[in-house]
Amino acid sequence: MKRYAPYLILGIMAILPLIGLSTYMLHILIMVIMWSVIGMAWNLLGGYCGQVSFGHAAFFGVGAYTAGILYYKLGVSAWWGVPLSVLILVVEALIIGFICLRLRGPFFALATLAMGEVMRVTAENLRDFTQGSLGIMLKERTWVEKTWYYYIILLIAAVSFVVVKKVIESRLGYYFVAIREDQDAAESLGINTTLYKTIALCISAVLTGLAGAFYTNYMGYIDPEVVFALHDISIVTIMVVMVGGVATFWGPVVGSVIMVLLAEFIRSLPRLGSAHQTLFGILLIVIIIFLPNGIVGDFPKIKRIFGFGRRS
Repeated sequence: MKRYAPYLILGIMAILPLIGLSTYMLHILIMVIMWSVIGMAWNLLGGYCGQVSFGHAAFFGVGAYTAGILYYKLGVSAWWGVPLSVLILVVEALIIGFICLRLRGPFFALATLAMGEVMRVTAENLRDFTQGSLGIMLKERTWVEKTWYYYIILLIAAVSFVVVKKVIESRLGYYFVAIREDQDAAESLGINTTLYKTIALCISAVLTGLAGAFYTNYMGYIDPEVVFALHDISIVTIMVVMVGGVATFWGPVVGSVIMVLLAEFIRSLPRLGSAHQTLFGILLIVIIIFLPNGIVGDFPKIKRIFGFGRRS
């Protein structure tokens, strides 16, 4: 049954827009799926390879601006930014990897955080190229109705899930886990840790950037404070994976559902809407203390707590 679960879930997701969901519900689903893609991308690098990044906004923002600049500068459809961003993101990942992958642990995390902030400041100051803090607005939208946006991000998510699953179940995945567990021991066994960490970073960057390019087309407006945001992109990405379950296939999906729905609920409250980041932090602390492996990773513990699966 577990073998066919992805196909069953994909089939259910594919028919949801056909049952007459409201525009708001479609928007929520689109956000959930988009964050699932970003979470899967981070999980590959941080969860399986052990390279905890605090700067994934750098990749999301570059993907978003690839689509936006194509439209703003060349008058080309921003959708071309989705395939074009793959090449640009690989180059960006190689540059960032050359700088940051020399470092380990908290030093790597801080270096990636700095790179994300460098990209934000750069985008703000290249006003002739990026419009700076004014941002880029798509004056012509491909579709007004959200159904096609839903299917496009669902396709991106399905491809991302397959890519991550195939990579982790291959020899690459074993190398990633070996690096995560003990990099020195992996090197002593002849594993080229720098090469495989770079591969993980490139795949993670591409998947994150695809979500960014989609975001530009879907929202129709981007600026550096939005797509390069440390708290709203990089930190929330980590929380999605931590809540759902690090180094699990379904953790990012579960985490994105919880985080998006929780964010919408908190923002709807009149006095707590602006404090959603604080409440996210409290949630993360609770998860770390009681469910350190996330909801998916500690699901057997959750079943025991609530008495599921007890024999009568």
